[in-house]
Amino acid sequence: MITQIQRFTIPAAYNLLPPALVSDRATAMLLAIGLQESAFVHRRQVKGPARGFWQFELEGVRVLMRNSRTHMLAQTVIDALCYHEADRGPAQETVAVHIALAHNDTLACCLARLTLWTVLRPLPGPDEVDDAWQQYLEAWRPGRPDRARWDPHYAEAWRRVTAATAPPETDAS
Repeated sequence: MITQIQRFTIPAAYNLLPPALVSDRATAMLLAIGLQESAFVHRRQVKGPARGFWQFELEGVRVLMRNSRTHMLAQTVIDALCYHEADRGPAQETVAVHIALAHNDTLACCLARLTLWTVLRPLPGPDEVDDAWQQYLEAWRPGRPDRARWDPHYAEAWRRVTAATAPPETDAS
């Protein structure tokens, strides 16, 4: 599933977001966080309320919908994916979006990228695993953070990003 997310979901999400939010660093963080949160296996948290591969709780969606930095971008994504209904108030829309995260990976990816954007520091590079961990903790506020799993997930994410952006090999013969 991670290959599908990298090849199709992340590019689809990036098409709904401003170009300034698109980067290899963002892709690596999205992949690492998805691996950490759900291993790209569980769209609904096992024995919990979180939804989507990036495991959003309702409060996380509510924060994005109210945050001055992300509100308009989140609303643009919600409108583009046809989850906005004029007869719903903000509270009902937030609940509807949270429910949709379990089956709309593009929506979940967009919200995950916007969540990363709430951290007001540059995204970390391939050798900045400690900063990546700190940004993940700050943005996601996981209930049971597990650093032992993070380091290999972050390395795997960067391996995939690097492989995807490497120029194709040529036959020199």
